[in-house]
Amino acid sequence: MRKLPGARPAFALLFLAGAAWPALAAPKKHAPEKPASKPAAAPAKPAPKPDLAYGAYQRGLYVTAFREADARLRADPSDAAAMTLIGELYSQGLGVKQDPADAAAWYRLAAARGSAHAMAALGMMSIEGRGMPRDARAAREWLEKAAAKKEPLASYNLALVLLDRGSDEDIARAGKLLAVAAEAEIADAQHSLGVMYARGLGGLAQDKEAAARLYMRAAYNGSMAGEVEYAIALFNGEGVPKDERLAVRHFLHAAARGNAIAQNRTARLYVLGRGVGRNLVEALAWHLMAKKQGLADPWLDEQLKDVSAADRATAARRAEDRANL
Repeated sequence: MRKLPGARPAFALLFLAGAAWPALAAPKKHAPEKPASKPAAAPAKPAPKPDLAYGAYQRGLYVTAFREADARLRADPSDAAAMTLIGELYSQGLGVKQDPADAAAWYRLAAARGSAHAMAALGMMSIEGRGMPRDARAAREWLEKAAAKKEPLASYNLALVLLDRGSDEDIARAGKLLAVAAEAEIADAQHSLGVMYARGLGGLAQDKEAAARLYMRAAYNGSMAGEVEYAIALFNGEGVPKDERLAVRHFLHAAARGNAIAQNRTARLYVLGRGVGRNLVEALAWHLMAKKQGLADPWLDEQLKDVSAADRATAARRAEDRANL
C-alpha cells in the first residue's frame, strides 16, 4: 500500500470527487463555400469519467477506494483529490492502519496542490495536535486558506474562532462564514447562524423567520441544539406558525437523544398538558433525566412533590431504561 515516510481528521463525504477535465478546443472558423441548409450540430461532450475511488469510499469499500486512488496517483502524481482521499483513509483507519502522521503528510501534498478539503483537515489536526504538534497559529492559517476557497467545515470552524474572540468585526465576519457552512447543510452552522438572526448579531437585522428556517434545517440535519431551538420557536410561534403538538414531537426527539434542555421542557409540558396529555409520571421521568445531567428545576420539584411512591418508582425505571437505550 502507498505510504509516505513521516507522513488526517475525518472529513468524510466532503472532498470533491473526480479529476478536472480539459475543455474541448473550439473548432477552427472558416468561410463556407455555400450556406449550409442546417446548422452544424455541436460536437458531443465526453461523459465525465466516473470516480471509482470516491464511489468505492461512499459504498464503504475502503480497500478498493485505496487501490483506485493509488492507481490514479500512478497515472497522475499531481492528483490532489486522490491524495486527499488517501489522507482520509489513513486518518480514520479505513482499509488501512490508522496513521494520523501519514494522513497529515498526504493532506499536505494535496493542500500544496490547492485542495481546500486537505487544508481544512490540516487546520483541524493542528487544533487537536493530531498527527502533528498542536499549533493554534498554524491551525488558523490553514483554516483561513481553506475558508478563502469556501470550504464549508473550515468556514464553520474559523467562524467559531472568530466568535470566541468576540469583537464586532469578528462577529460580523463569522456570520458570513457561517452562511457558507449553512448553505452546505452543516447543522451546527445552521444553528449558530439562526441564533445570530434571532438576536440580530454581527450586523444582521433581527429576523425571527430566518432564524426559525435555519433552526428547522439544523434540526433535520441532526443538530440537537437546533432542534430544541426549533421546538421553542414552534411552541411560541416565533418566526413560524405556532404548533404546540409539533413542538412536543421535536422536544421528545431531542430529549430521547439525551438533550437535557429538551428533557426539562418535555417534563414541563407533561405537567401542563400543553401539546400532549397531562402525565405526571412521564413528567417525573424526564425531569429525573434532566436532573441527572445537572439541570435542576425547583418549579418541577414543587409540581411533582405529591407523586405517589409507586409512581415515583415507575418514573425512575422509565428514566433508567431511556438512559440505557
